[in-house]
Amino acid sequence: MHLARHTITPTLQTVIVNARFDQDGNVFTAITPRGYAVYLANPLRLITHRDIPNGTLAHVVPLHSTNLLFLVGGGNNPLYPPNKVILHNAAQGVDVAELEFREVVRGLACRRGMLAVALRRRVCVFEIGGEIAVVSRLGEWETCENERGLLAFASAQRATLLAFPGKQDGHVQLLHLPPCPGPAKEPGKPARRHSLSKPPRRTLPTPRNPVSIIAAHSGRLTSISTPPSGSLLATSSEKGTLVRVWDTLTGTCVRELRRGADKAEIYGTAFRKDERELAVWSDKGTIHVFSLGLDGPGTSINQRSALAPLSAVLPLPKYFQSEWSYASFRLPQPATHTDLGTFVLPDEPEIRCVCAWVEVGGVEERGRARQGSGSGSGKAEGEGEAEVEHKLVALTWAGGWYRLSLPDRPGQRESEKGKEREGEAVNRQLGLEEFRRYGRWDGWG
Repeated sequence: MHLARHTITPTLQTVIVNARFDQDGNVFTAITPRGYAVYLANPLRLITHRDIPNGTLAHVVPLHSTNLLFLVGGGNNPLYPPNKVILHNAAQGVDVAELEFREVVRGLACRRGMLAVALRRRVCVFEIGGEIAVVSRLGEWETCENERGLLAFASAQRATLLAFPGKQDGHVQLLHLPPCPGPAKEPGKPARRHSLSKPPRRTLPTPRNPVSIIAAHSGRLTSISTPPSGSLLATSSEKGTLVRVWDTLTGTCVRELRRGADKAEIYGTAFRKDERELAVWSDKGTIHVFSLGLDGPGTSINQRSALAPLSAVLPLPKYFQSEWSYASFRLPQPATHTDLGTFVLPDEPEIRCVCAWVEVGGVEERGRARQGSGSGSGKAEGEGEAEVEHKLVALTWAGGWYRLSLPDRPGQRESEKGKEREGEAVNRQLGLEEFRRYGRWDGWG
């Protein structure tokens, strides 16, 4: 009898060329060598896909949850020239407009009525009107070398901010454009809200003229992001150890957050919709969550060095004054083979991912609670309503979809400190609630 170890190796593995969430974190697009697909972010559900047998793409950027997509060709066999941006109507399956440049398009960012295109040393902004996609050029601004195509648009109603690298490495230019319009109303349906929870009020004074340049880092930028309101800005540099959070009106650094002590490439950052927490992910295969503590003194639950209180009386190095993430998660590497009856996961992390915050609870749960209580229950309005929970959705370039939950809330800060004093273990890991696959070849999953 032959008892040798047998393995099953898949002949076709999922390969994601690029994945990107929309501005609200409601949907995301995934590009593979065979085409692209649009998914609902949470719960994971395929909305539409397009097989492209004769070409490849580098960018597919959704305009919120509308049918309009911005496409840029790339790869070994570009479907479109890499110096063009194609405005594509996914519902009708037709290209409605195109923008042509003299060089390769590095990055895109959009919000209702506006599109920004990042080139090697400049950013071009266009106004987009209506479903017919009438495009008009608004302006052009110079930048430093912007190989990553960094751009960040504030997308909430009446928001004005567009952030991109300045003319010097490490600088961020803040541009205020015409206010963003609200979502269009559908007949018979109420207007959709961007978020179920409100951002905290700012304590910093509002100047008459907001700043236009922030000297964020000494090295070249690797990521910039802003919440829908545009009131904050998160930046990281090539060193990859620190993430700084800025007030966009005053140019003040309101938080300096430490990802780690060793060098890394920070791929991106994402603000929670109520601007109370920030997620950071890097090539280390880890996702870190920081509390921004903007509700007032003592509301942050980030980890600090035990020597941090001595910084008020001793000239300690800046490292000991740093804030570390209060929760993290390490993405596993998918197995390249399967033992019969056993699924093997190597220890190496998955390298590339992108994250977005999603809100669970609220409207649907409140509706079910009211139906369950009945009209004659005598309960006051708002009683029994479900609380909104904030969760993270992470997408990996190997086709993994992860929904992660937070371990603790900022209100539990004192009890957490008490546990640490008593020697009890404090949970600082994001919980994996659900894992699924997307971008699969068998019907795109």
